[in-house]
Amino acid sequence: MARLVMKFGGTSVADVARIRAAAKHVKRERDAGNEVAVVVSAMAGVTNQLVAWAGEIGAWSYGAEADAAGRESDVVVATGEQVTCGLMALALQALGVKARSWLAWQIPIVSDDAPGKARIESIAAQDLLAAMANGEVPVVPGFQGVTRGGRLTTLGRGGSDTSAVALAATLAADRCDIYTDVEGVYTSDPRVVAKARKLDKITYEEMLEMASVGAKVLQTRSVELAMKQGVRLQVRSSFSDAPGTLVVDEDEIVEKALVSGVAYSRDEAKITLSRVADRPGVAAAVFGPLAEANVNVDMIVQNVSADGKTTDLTFTVVKADLDRAVAILEARRKDLGFAGLIQDRNVVKVSVIGVGMRSHAGVAQRMFQALAEKGINIQAITTSEIKVSVLIAEEYTELAVRALHSVYGLDAD
Repeated sequence: MARLVMKFGGTSVADVARIRAAAKHVKRERDAGNEVAVVVSAMAGVTNQLVAWAGEIGAWSYGAEADAAGRESDVVVATGEQVTCGLMALALQALGVKARSWLAWQIPIVSDDAPGKARIESIAAQDLLAAMANGEVPVVPGFQGVTRGGRLTTLGRGGSDTSAVALAATLAADRCDIYTDVEGVYTSDPRVVAKARKLDKITYEEMLEMASVGAKVLQTRSVELAMKQGVRLQVRSSFSDAPGTLVVDEDEIVEKALVSGVAYSRDEAKITLSRVADRPGVAAAVFGPLAEANVNVDMIVQNVSADGKTTDLTFTVVKADLDRAVAILEARRKDLGFAGLIQDRNVVKVSVIGVGMRSHAGVAQRMFQALAEKGINIQAITTSEIKVSVLIAEEYTELAVRALHSVYGLDAD
């Protein structure tokens, strides 16, 4: 007998029919003798509607200061998961499975008090464990917590995955299964690469890198927590019984692939500051105000002029932050002393990821050569121990991803 946490995302509980189908997956695990706890997201599209309503009345959006409007907006937005939680418990009961809903304050799932972006501090496990030992399936809403003062909070986008992993760690679960609309983690986006393969296993580090550079299967926060707490994850489809992809420690993977996947992100924008004075402190003067405004800078390239007096500074930000970043820099043009500012939204970041890079040389060279052979110019490069990312023109996205997928031998037979 195993102890499982089963998490169902918005597409898996999009309507009553899908909730009933998800409940059948839970019943199958209970019938196999496993102890099960369930975590649910809101129905697909519901959270967006709730956020829109709250914003329309309270003029508040996630990322704003922790104020009264933010706290009330959390109360509104958290209802999406509460509805699904009750419906899932009802669906399980209809199948003859003993089940009940547990809201965040009833457990409790204690969080800090940051509206819209709270972080879980602790989960009380004793009542849930007692219920599971008695053959009951606890159904828990993802995405929500409660402060020590009794105020409801939400955890931000992707918070339901984080809720599931945190609950699995607290319950000492053997595995946390994340049910979604795909059958697992693929070597690349199957919509772009027809020959993409589903991976049987992937390491936490690889999944983290893939999530950070565009893969949408799991949220970065949940993978970080799973790695820290040693929670084995499985990504699988709620629409089939096929086995999914296990996200595990590197020690569980015997044959480590040189490259496990090729990912891409269209959520990139490029800024170039031309003829910036090349003197100590200039980079801090440029990036300091951006950091203070919570604008995250990713890839950075600096080209110093032949006389060593000026430099061109190129870097990327997420597209949603581009206008704000440009406004911040333009307001400081005189102090920074740059001659021009060029912005470009038509770029994409393409990355190859694999723990095998640690022990093999030449991965980056093969990437650069493959892109060169396709006539694709590289605008910026970043690397980590298990990842190489390049910035290219957006029009070459599909060509680049397919070429790299092939050159690293990832194509399915």
